Amino acid sequence: MHNTVEICKDLHYVGGNDRRIALFESAFPVPRGVSYNSYLLLDEKTVLFDTVDIAASEVFFENVEHVLGGRKLDYLVIHHMEPDHSASFVRLMEKYPEVTVITNQKVKTMLANFFHFEGENVHVVKEGDTVSVGKHTLQFVFAPMVHWPEVMFTYIPEDGILFSADAFGTFGALAGSIFADEVNFERDFLDDARRYYFNIVGKYGVQVQNVIKKAAGLKINLVCPLHGPVWRKNFAWYLNKYDIWSKYQPEEEGVAVFYSSVYGHTQNAAEILAAAIAKNGVTNVKVYDVSVTHVSELLAEAFRYSHVVFATTTYNNGIFISMEHFLYDLKAHAYQNRKYALVENGSWAPQAGGYMQAIIGEWKNMQEVGETVTLLSAVKEETLERLEALGKEIAEDIKNKKE
Repeated sequence: MHNTVEICKDLHYVGGNDRRIALFESAFPVPRGVSYNSYLLLDEKTVLFDTVDIAASEVFFENVEHVLGGRKLDYLVIHHMEPDHSASFVRLMEKYPEVTVITNQKVKTMLANFFHFEGENVHVVKEGDTVSVGKHTLQFVFAPMVHWPEVMFTYIPEDGILFSADAFGTFGALAGSIFADEVNFERDFLDDARRYYFNIVGKYGVQVQNVIKKAAGLKINLVCPLHGPVWRKNFAWYLNKYDIWSKYQPEEEGVAVFYSSVYGHTQNAAEILAAAIAKNGVTNVKVYDVSVTHVSELLAEAFRYSHVVFATTTYNNGIFISMEHFLYDLKAHAYQNRKYALVENGSWAPQAGGYMQAIIGEWKNMQEVGETVTLLSAVKEETLERLEALGKEIAEDIKNKKE
């Protein structure tokens, strides 16, 4: 049975949810599922904005048919070709063979690559092109590498509506309401939004900044992303998050302590250090075992805070594998602009600190606080003193920045 929502006059939500999915893109845990958003505009011409993943296709087609109410589908706008938004394309073309596809040249090429589709009913647009569909004008804004090269947005100037593809999206299925102002977004979606951004879009901060500059010249009343809630109020707050994230600036003053530990001694050192930071007046301290916390969460938390600590044991004359993977994942996502401290352990030949320094040395604008603390197997009295001193130094660095 159909399940649609009228977003505003003439515009309807026709997407759906997937709560059975375990890993988004076979990589990122989504315990609260994910939504696949699609929108249908009724004007002199009818316009569908994107399709959905196969997982939501049944309700999607029922929704489209219900909203059309017997009218034909005139246009399909494709903003992004990733299969979670295009997988229902072939079935849609079979159901509505007269529809004209509006998209850009890169999408047209991908349609042939994904679906062997080379139909003649494709209207290729360029940056700034417009298409009138009656009372509404579709204006096309290109957003390459946010987060694929073919991505574009559609802007309707008459109503200030922006269809933003994957930008401003989030993990998490929609529960009842589709609007950000009808849920507690900061409590229920912000962590998922941050994790979504940094794992999927985050490498392309420069490109996101370019899109933000384009958006600054538009009057925006409504933002319709392809995942997560629709924004019709207080969008400036969320846009500010994207501005901070895409500049690789810390979102919060605080410390994330990341450790990997085989027999518990490095964990002991990490927790002593975290306690010392807290004892010296820092209330925003988090501790993560990188061997049991999914790397997508670790990545988002590392970008969230102003200071990070990496504590690990030496393993096979290098860095313990889970910490090594985490550091290289940070590198792959252009991690930068942070203060950091290191703790290394080694029963007979501690070397992890040097290897971590070599990786971090390739990142931009990283500044070390204090000196590497070295353990020989377990924390001893003199090591305890060094950890407490390092904790105090990190805390003072945070407090001085706040002042």
